[in-house]
Amino acid sequence: MRYLRGLLAAAPLLGLVSAQVSTSCNPLNSTDCPTDPGFGTDYTFNFNTTPSYELWETTAGSVSYDAETGAAFTINKQGDSPTIRTLFYFFFGRVELHLKCAPGVGIISSAMWLSDDLDEVDWEFLGVNNTAASTNYFGKGLQDYHNAGVYTTKDNQADYLNYTTVWTKEGIDWYIDGEHVRNLTPDAANKTRNYPQTPMRLSLGIWAGGDPTLPEGTREWAGGNTDYSKGPFTMYVKSVRITDFGGGSEYAYGDTSGSWESIKVTGGNSTFYEALHRAPKLTTSQKWNNLPAGARIAVYAVSAALGAALIGAGIWYCIRQRQSGAREARLA
Repeated sequence: MRYLRGLLAAAPLLGLVSAQVSTSCNPLNSTDCPTDPGFGTDYTFNFNTTPSYELWETTAGSVSYDAETGAAFTINKQGDSPTIRTLFYFFFGRVELHLKCAPGVGIISSAMWLSDDLDEVDWEFLGVNNTAASTNYFGKGLQDYHNAGVYTTKDNQADYLNYTTVWTKEGIDWYIDGEHVRNLTPDAANKTRNYPQTPMRLSLGIWAGGDPTLPEGTREWAGGNTDYSKGPFTMYVKSVRITDFGGGSEYAYGDTSGSWESIKVTGGNSTFYEALHRAPKLTTSQKWNNLPAGARIAVYAVSAALGAALIGAGIWYCIRQRQSGAREARLA
C-alpha cells in the first residue's frame, strides 16, 4: 500500500486521543500499583451478542449488538463517544479486528491499546476519508507527533476490513486485509525508550474530533466541524480476536523502568480463561436428559408412588367426609 503524507500536516493533533487517556496508578511513579489481570489465552469475540461483563466493560455511552452487524458504536448527539474496553491485559500479542468505519465530517473511529504507564498503540479512521487508515504509537505517555503513518484502504465505510496488529519485543507490525503496511522496531522508537512494551488493554470506540467545543486545530485534523443533524454516525465491529503472547494470569511491574524485562509474569489459567471455558448452565430439560436411565426410572417410580398415595389420601378423605355427613344426618 502507498504511504500517504497528506494527513500528516496536522500531525500535532494526532495525540488528542492519547491526551484524553489516563491511568489510576502509573508504575513509572509508584511501586505499589496493583497487578494487571492477564488474559493468558487466545479467543475470538463475536459481537453478535453482548459480550460478557466478566471480560469487557462499557466505559462511555452505550453500545448495541446485532447478530448481523455486530457491535454498533453510534454518535447520535453532541457528547456521545461510546467506548468498550477489555477488563484483562495482554503482554505482547496479536489483535485482529473486523471493523466498518463510521462516515461523517469530524467523526473518528478508533481502536486503542493502552498500558498502565501509558504505552499506546492505535488505529484511527477519519470519517471524511473512506480510503485511509492511520496507525500510531506512543511510549510512556510522551506526546511525540512524528509517530503516525497513514495508509490507503478499500472503502472502509462500505465493508468490514481486517485490521491486525502483531506485537512482540522485536517489533510491531500492522496489517490491513492481510497486507503488511507498517513495521516499527524498538530501535526506531527513541532507541527503545518509547517503544510500547508493557501489558495493554484494548479499547474500541468512536468520538467527534470535529465537535465545535474542541480546538480549531483538532477540528481541522478531523476534517471539519461535526454537524450532528447529519447523524447518526456509526462504527461497526463484527469480531475481535485477541492472543496474549505473555500467557500469564497476572502481570506485575517489577520496578519503575517501564521496560518489558521488568514485567513479572504469573503462570496458570487466568480468571478470564476460566470464564471463557466455563461449562454453560444446564436447563432443567438438559439436566433431566443427562440423568442415567436407572435414575430416571427411579424418579418415575417415586413420582408414581407419590401420585398413588395422594390419590389414596383423597379417596380416604372423601369417604370420611361422607361418613361424617351420614352421622350428622342420623342425629338430626
